[in-house]
Amino acid sequence: MKPADIARLADIEAIEAAGPAAFIGHGDLHAALTDAAGRHAGRKAISWLPSADLAHPAEVWTHAELLHRVRQAANLLHELGVDGSQGVAFLLPAIPAAYLALLGGEIAGRVCPINYLLDAEHIAALIDASHSRVLVALAPCAELDIAPKVEALRSRCPGLQRVLWAHGETAAADSFEALLALQPGDRLVFRREVGAGTVAACFHTGGTTGAPKLAQQTHGNQLHTSWSAAQFYATTEHDVMINGFPLFHVAGAFVFGLSTLLAGGHLVLPTLLGMRNPAFVQRYWHFVQRERATLLAAVPTVMSALLGVDPAGADIGSVRALLTGGSPLPDELAAAFERRFGIPVRNILGMTECAGVIAIEPFRGPRTPGSCGLRLPFTEVCAVAPDEQPPRPLPAGQTGVLALRGANVGPGYTDVARNAGTFEAGWLVTGDIGHVAADGGVCVTGRAKDVIIRSSHNIDPGVIEQALLQHPAVLHAAAVGEPDEYAGEVPVAFVVLKPGHTLDAPTLLAAVTPHISERPAVPKRVTLIDSMPMTAIGKIYKPALRLRAVEQALRERLQRAGFAGQVSLKGEETARGVAVRFGADESRRADIAALMAPFALAWRLEQDAP
Repeated sequence: MKPADIARLADIEAIEAAGPAAFIGHGDLHAALTDAAGRHAGRKAISWLPSADLAHPAEVWTHAELLHRVRQAANLLHELGVDGSQGVAFLLPAIPAAYLALLGGEIAGRVCPINYLLDAEHIAALIDASHSRVLVALAPCAELDIAPKVEALRSRCPGLQRVLWAHGETAAADSFEALLALQPGDRLVFRREVGAGTVAACFHTGGTTGAPKLAQQTHGNQLHTSWSAAQFYATTEHDVMINGFPLFHVAGAFVFGLSTLLAGGHLVLPTLLGMRNPAFVQRYWHFVQRERATLLAAVPTVMSALLGVDPAGADIGSVRALLTGGSPLPDELAAAFERRFGIPVRNILGMTECAGVIAIEPFRGPRTPGSCGLRLPFTEVCAVAPDEQPPRPLPAGQTGVLALRGANVGPGYTDVARNAGTFEAGWLVTGDIGHVAADGGVCVTGRAKDVIIRSSHNIDPGVIEQALLQHPAVLHAAAVGEPDEYAGEVPVAFVVLKPGHTLDAPTLLAAVTPHISERPAVPKRVTLIDSMPMTAIGKIYKPALRLRAVEQALRERLQRAGFAGQVSLKGEETARGVAVRFGADESRRADIAALMAPFALAWRLEQDAP
């Protein structure tokens, strides 16, 4: 697999003219890893940083050692019954053992990586839905409370036959590492027919409530995404990537993880807590210097945090780019990062259903404000007319819902009933609102479910957020819709100020209002909060803010109605959206019913306070 030189759409078209065989030479993961290890055997593949103490050395595996251990993991999991129908799940942070569970599990059968921050009930549902018979989990430790959740799973998951503990002291019979050592690593001891269309994994997507939603990915999907990312980023065996993304997220697993390994590069994994480790973040630039990092991978919120970290004399000249994704990239944040550190920023658009990538800004091309980059080779990306089936592609430049098809698109959800509206007539309909420019640039202007509709006026929350983030005192900003009996909903914003800045909400709103071009988009209010609710990878978790906005709006109405002290309320996120639970005497039912009549919100009355 020879590296490509991708800077513009014409370069992608030239790759396509040569044919797919010239672009990706392997149809399954084991063959690809074997090839990479053969070419880069003695080079570093993975360095694990066990501590945020710079004096503590990294634990290092070469590419040859990684392949050896991956084969051991595949052999072990096969022995335990993992195959194409009975899978392995894992609850692990981004540590070397997680790569063995992921890659070895995919070679043996299929894998379900699970967000270890979910509650035990939700984890149990994912294990059952994925038909996982083996679970690899982090052994008991003080930093992460995964082990107590695992103990709660045993009685809830009748199909779970074996739990293995990784990265810690445990009985040898249940130790992932001890059992790996008993397996050969020079070969696979089993034969399994695997091709590009063989399902390798199912990744959870679609939020943290409701019935499990698992997106399937094939060997071909993952290899196409990973190798494409390596080409767009011009990754070689000389690159060192600090990857703080978890492996239950497709970006961490493939876009920044497997892509680097296939190119012969070197992954640096930062401590059990990853980029959620404040001590590591404060020493981040000195670790960059120590590891001679050339590529950095971080979500936009981590970029914001790093803006506040002084390099303090650290030599960061080895870094050639910061790669970001996972949530929208504010233009001002990217520009500020480039000004502060002299490091180019490159954006990405992805989703779980296509193994992590829809479009990438190539390293050799410019960063274009508002753009997420170019489509991958052998794929098609376009805007389609909303709510039309089958999807109807729109002309270049015309706004619609982005859709794609091609080698990166997975075969659909494990529950085929969930495919409707997303997997349609060969297309993956993303839910992102945007267009494809004449030069091939994929531009996202909003998310269908994030759109705020004020009296039939569609408002992109990004318009509000960009204006707020341009203010020198603002660190994080997020806009959501608040229910309103007259307009349906109105925009409100939540803001976290930068350390050392003091500013009241009305003053901030007055300052940014002139920079919001659409009058209906001016927020009804700005609320200052101490911290943003975040997902495990550092994305702003807007459902929690929507809950807060609902509660805020309804408490105001209770106050105006004169019975705020007699009725309490609490918003809840359910599988069908936001619901409200009131605590009050039964005599207040009619009053609450009248209050809620204008709103499309489920509610219930309980005599005990929420």
